[in-house]
Amino acid sequence: MNGEEKITAVHLSRRAVVYIRQSSEGQVRNNIESKELQYSLINLARNLGFHEVEINDEDLGVSAAVAAKRREGFERLLGAVALGQIGLILCRELSRLLRTDKDFCQLVELCQLFDTLIGDEQSIYDVSRMDDQLVLGIKATMSVVELKILQMRLAAGKENKAKRGELYPRLPPGYVLDATQHVVKDPNQRVQEAIKLIFKKFREIRSIRQTFKWFRDNEIELPVTQPCGGKLAVIFQVPRQTFVAAVLHNPFYAGVYTWGRRPTEVQWRDGRLRKRQGRTLAPDQARVFLLDHHEGYIDWATFEENQRMIQRNDFRGDSDETAGVSRSGSGLLAGLLRCGRCGRKLYVRYRGKSGTNARYLCTGDFAVGGGRYCLGFGGASVDDRISEEILRVLSPLGIRASLTAREQLAGQQDERHHAMQLSIEQLEYDAARAFEQYNEVDPRNRLVASELERRWNVKLEALDPALTHD
Repeated sequence: MNGEEKITAVHLSRRAVVYIRQSSEGQVRNNIESKELQYSLINLARNLGFHEVEINDEDLGVSAAVAAKRREGFERLLGAVALGQIGLILCRELSRLLRTDKDFCQLVELCQLFDTLIGDEQSIYDVSRMDDQLVLGIKATMSVVELKILQMRLAAGKENKAKRGELYPRLPPGYVLDATQHVVKDPNQRVQEAIKLIFKKFREIRSIRQTFKWFRDNEIELPVTQPCGGKLAVIFQVPRQTFVAAVLHNPFYAGVYTWGRRPTEVQWRDGRLRKRQGRTLAPDQARVFLLDHHEGYIDWATFEENQRMIQRNDFRGDSDETAGVSRSGSGLLAGLLRCGRCGRKLYVRYRGKSGTNARYLCTGDFAVGGGRYCLGFGGASVDDRISEEILRVLSPLGIRASLTAREQLAGQQDERHHAMQLSIEQLEYDAARAFEQYNEVDPRNRLVASELERRWNVKLEALDPALTHD
């Protein structure tokens, strides 16, 4: 090995550190040989005469790129060098040790001050020597440039694939890839009906939270994707509100392909660069936006209208265009009235001993500079007059409204019954499949037969309450 003569008794009196790193968890799992080659440097350190050899593998699966998360193993290594405890740092390639100019300068400065050698699979370098420092500088520059080139190639490849509408990090529930790698609806009718039901109920209820509550109160399960055996599998479960919101906000269900809606930003925080994802952009502002990319559960016009409904429901929005969903309180026209002077939305304030007397107010310039309200008036007379007009218009339609309400209630029962029927069909299939697997096994092989019998019983136990409930 080149440069062995640079190792002195002073260096041998300290310990050698073998630094091991791979850039991602995927590399740790899949690139086994690369990891083994790095661990083999232990023998090289001992052959060089070091009696104490330490393994530093805390940074396995951690990137060394700009603005990546902290490398605790590398920081601990620098601390040990500054304490004069290390005689030699060994790594398979210099790119494992550093990927930025900042890391290189910091390492070289400390190693020069505290007489620590740096080594790779080919040579030993003494950074106090100008020639060795020059060679290390060239290798460090190549390491930094190599990373940038790899990142540029990867980003260009991903964007080119996304522009064709073929980059699918993870398909949402309700979609699968066919044999030709095209996006199609999930052939499972239960999955399709469940996704359609989300959009149908939202159009009826017009609120994300109330849509979620309907599924939860009726115990209607929805399909979600979860990792199972290294792959993504669709399972049914009572949904969370975040899942219902994600489906309603996802343009993929409108047949639209988008990519690059959350750009990555680099910020200087707490004395170091950090990467963070920016605010989610509107679908049509994404870097890639492809209409009619695949068959949707709704059309694009319906999706845009749904987004406007959701925005109007958000009282925390930046705009005062929000009307909001129905809330508690006696004010009948909350979110519906606007000031005739400035056009701002009127807000409701409740006063009186019981806090039930509504009063409609326009904030004017009061909220900004402590000025005056633009206008304000009591809500009792206005609400009474509007109520009379509503009743006058709707009274002739009372019978028709009653029949329509009855039909809607019957339709809701039919939807719930249909969803439960699909669930029962799925459970019956799972139970039958489990029985077939149990029936095909040799009964003398009790190790396998007992497990298959247990699985069959689990399916039957899940089916029985579903039949009773239905």
